[in-house]
Amino acid sequence: MAERELSEGAEKVSTMTTTSPQMRPELLRSDGSPVRVLVVDDELSIAELLSMALRYEGWRIRSASDGQGAVQAAREFRPDVVVLDMMLPDTDGLTVLGRLRRELPQVPVLFLTAKDAVEDRVAGLTAGGDDYVTKPFSVEEVVARLRGLIRRSGAADRRSGSVLVVGDLALDEDSHEVTRGGEDIHLTATEFELLRFLMRNPRRVLSKAQILDRVWSYDFGGRANVVELYISYLRRKIDAGREPMIHTRRGAGYMIKPAQS
Repeated sequence: MAERELSEGAEKVSTMTTTSPQMRPELLRSDGSPVRVLVVDDELSIAELLSMALRYEGWRIRSASDGQGAVQAAREFRPDVVVLDMMLPDTDGLTVLGRLRRELPQVPVLFLTAKDAVEDRVAGLTAGGDDYVTKPFSVEEVVARLRGLIRRSGAADRRSGSVLVVGDLALDEDSHEVTRGGEDIHLTATEFELLRFLMRNPRRVLSKAQILDRVWSYDFGGRANVVELYISYLRRKIDAGREPMIHTRRGAGYMIKPAQS
């Protein structure tokens, strides 16, 4: 049953990523790094489904299956938001909430509760939880609730309609103007989207699969060499005659970072 639910959920997550990511403003931490989410649930199928969906948002995910593991993960990972099941094998969600808040007083918490457990929802909100969804839940709803909590908490910046800057390279998401060292660079629509994805993730190695999913938004049937082709196009325009900014990590993917002075 769990495997079937995870498979069905994975198909749903795949559908979400092919229809909606480009329509939503991306959320990043103030330092430009990905938002961090801690998922706490002892049901493996649910934890994996949520983790899969949230990674497609471009967020970093850490998971835990019990209260002790949740507190330890929060201490090490420093999440921006927490998804917390009310019923855990070693303790209840309210106790975990208290421990989490001692580590991270301002971290928003989204509770997962049983469908008919009204008292759990009331208790969770009264104890300081920020929101809740009931099981079985819609993945889209969980993502939407988390985005709302993250924005309201001030933990992340909206980066849609902004100017992205990496070193002396600047990309205006509204006007689609790109400059390096003050010189205009003219890109095709696909080159622009590829560069934007790289610049939204500076110093982060992005795999060919990630790039295909976020830039082309559908499966090229194994023709991942299209990524290599467009990376080469970008290099001719961005790096030609200059210190390189676009780097290949063999067997892993591609990364952009400021040129070495």
